[in-house]
Amino acid sequence: MKKRGIGYGCTFYGTGYGNGFPDVSVAEAELNSDGKINVYVGATECGQGSDTIMRQIAAESFGSSVEIINYYSTDTDIMKDSGTAAASRQTYNTGNALRLASEKLKDRVIEKAKDLLNLNTTVGLKIENGEVFLNSFKATKISLSEIASSLGDEKLREEATFVAHSTEMDEETGQGCPYWPYTFGAAAVEVEVDTETGKVDIIRAASAQDVGRAINPELVEGQMDGGFAMGYGYAVFEDLNLKNGKIVNNRFTNYLIPTAMDMPELEKIIIEDPESTGPYGAKGIGEPVMTYVAPAILNAIYDATGVRMTEIPVTPERLLKALKESETK
Repeated sequence: MKKRGIGYGCTFYGTGYGNGFPDVSVAEAELNSDGKINVYVGATECGQGSDTIMRQIAAESFGSSVEIINYYSTDTDIMKDSGTAAASRQTYNTGNALRLASEKLKDRVIEKAKDLLNLNTTVGLKIENGEVFLNSFKATKISLSEIASSLGDEKLREEATFVAHSTEMDEETGQGCPYWPYTFGAAAVEVEVDTETGKVDIIRAASAQDVGRAINPELVEGQMDGGFAMGYGYAVFEDLNLKNGKIVNNRFTNYLIPTAMDMPELEKIIIEDPESTGPYGAKGIGEPVMTYVAPAILNAIYDATGVRMTEIPVTPERLLKALKESETK
């Protein structure tokens, strides 16, 4: 017999290392000789899209498209430490450091433009699309390449450091504010359980994620798809099968993970509530998008069968055993 059920899971999640651990990112921005902007960050691209996001953050500071940005990352010979690609921290932490470095460089570029345009103040000067111009009289302008050419041997390069909020919990009371910011999310899942085989299929699913501000909505959706797949595998597929301290399922022929064919159509809902301390309002969502999936699936199995599974993954063998035990009670 096939039975259907619906389940929900929700989460709140702190960005960064937390609990007083130093959480520091450093970034640099420089005006290149051709008028483009060189940015240097230690954020490691591991498929989450940090290379794209960092370009967008720097480009936003200069009111330009990403084509103006020369991006350099993950080379300790030419850049300083941005911390690990972990703890859902790179967009928030390193993005903030890069925003600050870019804004410091922008101020220096505008100051240089003021001198070259023979103005008595920087008031009213703006940067957009590779030019500095007087907003009240746009014919008064100079390109970034002209500014770069005027520098000679002088370098316009700025560095900024961002230190995230992170305080230790009170050991006596267990109270405190170990992280900032927090992000919030939820998932809803409908499953179909075959009570004769123990197989669990997801019929439909939805995830809703607070992202602060989505700097790149397409990448956010990619993170949500990936997080759902990982949560799905955690709940139903992935079993190390430890016996006497040894991993029995030590290869992908027996350590199963969801494939594209296993994935349901996921409705993705991006919740935007800009975070005042984030780079242009953004928060990190790398890990949070996974955390609510397994609870939602297990709650849906309970709704379908009346059996509360307390061990994961919910393999067909475990579920059939639990169903049989429930019948004898």
